[in-house]
Amino acid sequence: MAGLHSLTKSTHHKTKKRIGRGGKRGKTSGHGHKGQKQHGRHGIRPEMRDMIKKLPKLRGHGINRSRTVHDARITSTPVNLSQIEVAFRSGETVNPEALVTRGIIATRAGKNPHVKVLGNGTLKKKIALEGCAVSKTAQAAIEAVGGTVN
Repeated sequence: MAGLHSLTKSTHHKTKKRIGRGGKRGKTSGHGHKGQKQHGRHGIRPEMRDMIKKLPKLRGHGINRSRTVHDARITSTPVNLSQIEVAFRSGETVNPEALVTRGIIATRAGKNPHVKVLGNGTLKKKIALEGCAVSKTAQAAIEAVGGTVN
């Protein structure tokens, strides 16, 4: 049987070293920085650092970067042959102004947009197309019916 002289502690009283409370480690207490890098002992998250590194590349382009970079690019509003078949009669002239007045397309910034006629649908009416870009299939369909493309 063990006596009182042979009793030992089951846990040791070794505590974590506390720094920054006087003694040999003063000022920054081994952390060496101000602000976020010293508080909480965690620093900046890696994903935030990656975002911050990319910032100078994105600066100065505004919200719609594609519109500012490719400013000279002309975007056309597509119109199908099936829409022209429904909205126009035979012998009429189809141009951007007529398409806006019929409600097929909308104006952009108060002006008539650039229009490109596409070959989707069938056309049975003879029309004259002016002031619009035309796909090859649409041009072939218009000329097959006897219409003209200017």
